Amino acid sequence: MTQDELKQAVARAAIDYVVEGEIIGVGTGSTANFFIDELGKIKHKIKGAVASSEATAARLQSHGIPVFDLNDVSSLAVYIDGADEITPQGAMIKGGGAALTREKIVASVAKKFVCIADGSKLVDRLGKFPLPVEVIPMAHAAVARLLSALGGEPKLRMKDGQPLLTDNACYILDLHGLQIADPVALEGQINNIVGVVTVGLFAQRGADVGLLGMAEGVKKFTY
Repeated sequence: MTQDELKQAVARAAIDYVVEGEIIGVGTGSTANFFIDELGKIKHKIKGAVASSEATAARLQSHGIPVFDLNDVSSLAVYIDGADEITPQGAMIKGGGAALTREKIVASVAKKFVCIADGSKLVDRLGKFPLPVEVIPMAHAAVARLLSALGGEPKLRMKDGQPLLTDNACYILDLHGLQIADPVALEGQINNIVGVVTVGLFAQRGADVGLLGMAEGVKKFTY
């Protein structure tokens, strides 16, 4: 199966976790897009969704799925999103799609976090994928110096020759070359750096369920 076929398989499997009559949280990225396309087929069964990015909101609306502001929702039955890396314990690196802060916020409100990904995202230790850190623009150089002290190499994410702007009008530093032995501790350490909005480590609140697309089919992990 191709990578896209694996993503489609886990997107279909994730539909089983959609709670009828509820508002659900939806992530950002290529795998989440496949899920949104599947969700569009059963949109009559849900109230709507909370989106983790402007791009996700637009895709949901293109399927006729009502999009709610998180401030108008007290809780979410489930949050469904992809990952750039995930460990057998359910810790993740996210943020390749530049939506890490809103993803973390929406996930924090959900009763259950279902991670959907192709099997290549499963790793024993996080860090091969550069770790995204969203930062206040005026602080990016200062934050980069402190991230360098952790042993990685921070690089400002660029787009069209300019620093990429997130939906929150912030920058992203991608931290290369880390081997993350303790993701929970590192998440807290980086989040405590002044100027950091959030780090793309999802370990303090990791996934509850992982649906990973393998050659032999979708494999379910419970954390």
